[in-house]
Amino acid sequence: MLLNNFTKGVPEAGCDEAGRGCLAGPVFAAAVILPEDFSNELLNDSKILTEKQRFQLRPLIEKEAISWAVASYDNHEIDEVNILNASIFSMHRALKKLSVRPEHLIIDGNRFKPYDKIPYTTIIKGDGKYLSIAAASVLAKTYRDDYMIALHEKYPEYGWNQNKGYPTAFHRNAIQTYGITPFHRRSFKLFDGQLSFEL
Repeated sequence: MLLNNFTKGVPEAGCDEAGRGCLAGPVFAAAVILPEDFSNELLNDSKILTEKQRFQLRPLIEKEAISWAVASYDNHEIDEVNILNASIFSMHRALKKLSVRPEHLIIDGNRFKPYDKIPYTTIIKGDGKYLSIAAASVLAKTYRDDYMIALHEKYPEYGWNQNKGYPTAFHRNAIQTYGITPFHRRSFKLFDGQLSFEL
C-alpha cells in the first residue's frame, strides 16, 4: 500500500522523470500535489503498470490532484548539461508550472538540486512508496510516450511507437542502418564502438 504524504499537513509535491535511459527524445518530468485523503488501489510505480493502466490513471490523477504539471528537457539540452542535470532541471520546470506552491518536495531517486528554497527529501524507489511520486511517474511516462509516438510518424524506421527511444536491439540496428535523427542524444553511446560525434 502506497503512503500519502512524507510530511503531513502541508502541500507536498511528488516528482519523477521518464526517459532518462533513452537514446532519443526528451526527458520528461512531472510534479503532483495530491489531497492528503487521496487513495487509489491501482496507482503504483508506472514501470509495473501496463500501458493501458497508465493511460487509465492519467485523467484521474489530473482531475483529483490539487495541482500537477509536466515539463521536459530536449535532447540538445540533455547533450549540453548531461542527463542527470536534465532530469533534475526538467523537474524544476514542472515545479515552476504548478499553480500551488508546495511546502515540501519528495523526489524519486537519490539526487536533486534545491529548487526555490523549498525543503525536499530524496527517496530511492519512491515511485513504489508514495502516491504523489507514483502519480508523477505516470504523468511523466504517458506524456513522454505520447511525444515519442507522435515523433514516430516522422521517423518510422526507428520503431519509437514501440521502444519510445529506449536502446532496444531494433532501435540500435536502425541507427546503424539509417544514421541518427535530429532527436538523438549525441552525448549517448548510440553505436557499438562509438567514440564521439562531430558536434
